[in-house]
Amino acid sequence: MQDVASSRRKVFAAGTRIFAEGEPGHEAYVVEYGRVAVFKTVKGKPVPLGTVVQGGIFGEMALIDDQPRMASAQAEEETACVVIGKDRLTAQLHQAPEAVQAVVGALLGNIRLMGAELAEARVVLAEDRP
Repeated sequence: MQDVASSRRKVFAAGTRIFAEGEPGHEAYVVEYGRVAVFKTVKGKPVPLGTVVQGGIFGEMALIDDQPRMASAQAEEETACVVIGKDRLTAQLHQAPEAVQAVVGALLGNIRLMGAELAEARVVLAEDRP
């Protein structure tokens, strides 16, 4: 991983793991260019959840709900990201009304559950294929 110009931007070489499932989250990322694969590991195998491209954000959930990373992220090609630190995002969220904060928390819980269920379903479907 290479820092570029300022600490608010990072460039990742193709194949670089940006973060791993289960790690604490201290940064979120906005893709300037490149492509990032997001995946969970189920039964020792990577299960794709999606791809993030220019303008997309990833890694934000762990910053908001203080839970470990629900998935891993890896650069599929050289990728530059703007880095958003936890303190910056937390300060913005604390300015939102409590009802909005509660809704965001509920949504994140649902997304985490759906991500786990999606990964499990993909594994089951793959095992059922001849």
